[in-house]
Amino acid sequence: MAESRSFPVVLIPQAEGGYFVQCPTLPGCFSQGETVEECLANIREAIELAVDDLTAQGQPIPSAGPAIITEVTIAA
Repeated sequence: MAESRSFPVVLIPQAEGGYFVQCPTLPGCFSQGETVEECLANIREAIELAVDDLTAQGQPIPSAGPAIITEVTIAA
């Protein structure tokens, strides 16, 4: 059975609808979707492809600690 790994992902709502999603641990690994569920399915596939590609190239798979998500407020 394959080893299980977790990767933090960030979903960003888009003004035109839907979401943009990225995996900060894997630069260039991003996707989109109309719903949160679709985004998560799409980014899971993108992460799997990125990990497969790194493995095929003999590169290490980056790991990240727990994600810290917060907001910063500025005066507008």
